[in-house]
Amino acid sequence: MLIGGKEFQTKGHTYVCGILNVTPDSFSDGGKWNRMDQALYHAEEMAAQGADLIDIGGESTRPGYQKISDEEEIARVVPVIEALKARFDIPLSLDTYKSKVALAGIAAGADLINDIWGLKYDPDMARVIAQSGLPCCLMHNRTNTEYESFLQDVAADLAETIHLAEQAGIADDKIILDPGVGFAKTYEQNLEIINSLEELGVFGLPILLGCSRKSVVGLTLGVGVDERLEGTLATTVVGVMKGCMFVRVHDVLANKRAIEMTEAILRGGRKQ
Repeated sequence: MLIGGKEFQTKGHTYVCGILNVTPDSFSDGGKWNRMDQALYHAEEMAAQGADLIDIGGESTRPGYQKISDEEEIARVVPVIEALKARFDIPLSLDTYKSKVALAGIAAGADLINDIWGLKYDPDMARVIAQSGLPCCLMHNRTNTEYESFLQDVAADLAETIHLAEQAGIADDKIILDPGVGFAKTYEQNLEIINSLEELGVFGLPILLGCSRKSVVGLTLGVGVDERLEGTLATTVVGVMKGCMFVRVHDVLANKRAIEMTEAILRGGRKQ
């Protein structure tokens, strides 16, 4: 898959997507990187630590988050995208579910659109992505946790998302799926979807796993947001073993090393 002029394997290796929240209120790092100098510093730090992709978000999507206007979100993300494009040679993902924000981000140089609503929030999003020719990451999400059969319902929801993409003209080789850990799922369901990632292989599409510092880690270990690194690393190892294309994380270096070690074990010491 071509992302920002760079070729990514869709199978056989797990890449690191570093998180850059340019928001004042994200659950883990709100306010840390929302000034331009802070954002540039952190992006450079993640690139130096081995991030393969940087995902830029201008609106927090933590539980109970406050929605902001398209204009405010654009004002947050576009200058950062432009500045990063001018300074670093690393593909950039834009984390938004709004077509107007996506359009502005694409014009600024975004290389991938990451939609947490899987094209189901904004009816224009699929068309915008299709016309851009960019790849996209489409996440499982819904407005409730009322499942008749959890894994089958998740698969059915994702099938609807894929259908929307295909109807708009987004090619299958431009789509990454995200199981949506932490979104419209109970604690137990989050654990179940992480342990059942291979079942999403029925779609034949690459998977991005995003568990970094999320509540499923905190609830399991009984720790706060700042103490969830080890739990996150465990989810990354599971993601590698189940063939995920990307893990989306806050702590790039530690996760990069966990991936390298896991892949070496899975290869049995054989060189790539």
